[in-house]
Amino acid sequence: MEIIDLTTQNTRAIEQISTLILKEFGETGSNAWRTLEAARAEVTESLAPNRISRCAVAESGDVLGWIAGMPQYGGNVWELHPLIVRTDSRRRGIGRELISDFERQVDTRGGCTVLLGTDDENGRTTLGGTDLYPDVLQRLQSVRNRGSHPFEFYLRVGYHIVGVIPDANGFGKPDILMAKRVRR
Repeated sequence: MEIIDLTTQNTRAIEQISTLILKEFGETGSNAWRTLEAARAEVTESLAPNRISRCAVAESGDVLGWIAGMPQYGGNVWELHPLIVRTDSRRRGIGRELISDFERQVDTRGGCTVLLGTDDENGRTTLGGTDLYPDVLQRLQSVRNRGSHPFEFYLRVGYHIVGVIPDANGFGKPDILMAKRVRR
């Protein structure tokens, strides 16, 4: 496996990633990308000069995973959006390697922190499916995983929960905010 820059010239990888987004996010019940055109637009946006767009490819050239991000707060913070690994390639360290590579990319660009949001649109955490008000921070402190929600993966690779946006995706569908410092 190799992690490479995704470029406009790599049309095969762009199509594979677009299909992967539609399939993998669709299986989680996410409403983020409902059509191949919307997924393709997401990938194309990630190719802008001020962004990071990297993919893990097998020796065959097939895409195993993809990570992208954009600068925020004058480049001090980079939003990781999104990270995806093919279902048949999970639990092999590919996601972990993509995250490490992304953090190195952010560091070389002078960024200090990586920020991400990990939505709970289908009640896979104790924050989903409930009214988080008025005790939002108390509920956040006791968040638990109910069904293989990715926030635990991010905890394992050094990220911290730094907040939550209640109802970000509709009532009872919060966005859990996570961050990690990559440079002082």
